[in-house]
Amino acid sequence: MNKDIIIIGGGLAGLSVAYLLEKNNIYPTILEARDRLGGRIHTVRPDKNIRIEMGATWLGKQHQSQIHMIRELGLEMEEQHLGDKAFYEYISTSPAQLVQLPPNEDPTWRIKGGSDRLIEALQEKLTDTKIYTGQVVKKINNGEKVEIQTASKSYLADVAISTLPPKLLTDRIEFAPALSGKLLQIAGQTHTWMGESIKVGLFYEEPFWMKPDSSGTIMSNVGPVNEMYDHSDPEQKSFALKGFLDGAYHSVGREGRKKVVLDQLRKYYGEKTDDYTLYQETVWQHESYTYSEYQKPVVPHQNNGNEIFAQSYWNGKLLLAGAETSPISPGYMDGAVESAKRVVGQV
Repeated sequence: MNKDIIIIGGGLAGLSVAYLLEKNNIYPTILEARDRLGGRIHTVRPDKNIRIEMGATWLGKQHQSQIHMIRELGLEMEEQHLGDKAFYEYISTSPAQLVQLPPNEDPTWRIKGGSDRLIEALQEKLTDTKIYTGQVVKKINNGEKVEIQTASKSYLADVAISTLPPKLLTDRIEFAPALSGKLLQIAGQTHTWMGESIKVGLFYEEPFWMKPDSSGTIMSNVGPVNEMYDHSDPEQKSFALKGFLDGAYHSVGREGRKKVVLDQLRKYYGEKTDDYTLYQETVWQHESYTYSEYQKPVVPHQNNGNEIFAQSYWNGKLLLAGAETSPISPGYMDGAVESAKRVVGQV
């Protein structure tokens, strides 16, 4: 099929679209704003022996499209270690309790070797797809062909496929002619999954939380860390804890965030908390190529998978993909893969 197709966004959805198109002998171009691929898949590797997921991490047995792709690409999964106990804080006026966890009959999984292995494997499979990073799309014009304008260049395509979160797409890119008012309204009130998240991680020389009288699993109604889990690698080369900090702390600065995280962990681990070797964080609200501030409050997954995102625009020359556009697993990695399957069918 002789079609010029441009994919806006080089995250999991964009790379999945390209991978599936190449299976149909269609070779697209990917425009990615960041200087890296992966989008909200963001595995940080401070050195060759340590890694930590500052973006999308987990999947479950219900995420069948993603699991199929993982296996097709020759990758493996590993179970998230929870242990048989967890620290639980129900209320601020009572101390944290070390509680017994029930048997985990529905485990959560991680991609073995890091979530970015999925991005790397997809990229390696692309034989003739052109990939350009550092290309921030500013405007899209509909004419005989679709013209995609970045700050430095213009590209022409028969079909443009956006994989950006709908809120980001309609806030940051100008369309000529303008998109329908209904689409703009719904996109503007669509929640960007993980957009308000702050992920924090701490590395240690030894996993003291693995001892029988402790745990790396934390559930707290008090916070500011609401959840935390063991994030050590199975090869036992690095040991880490990773969790979610209350998104309201996006405004206090890195040192302020680190302080409140350490203050909370001392309640469970005492002085060992301060023996960390590295603190890592990603404030997704500060990621301008992911997050765009809402004009009105939205709730998690609001308008995710709305049928308006499955429609084609400009007589089939503009299609919308991305995790938030999928009614199946909306917002998750599996949703990104599901959305890719849909738009490739539309093409």
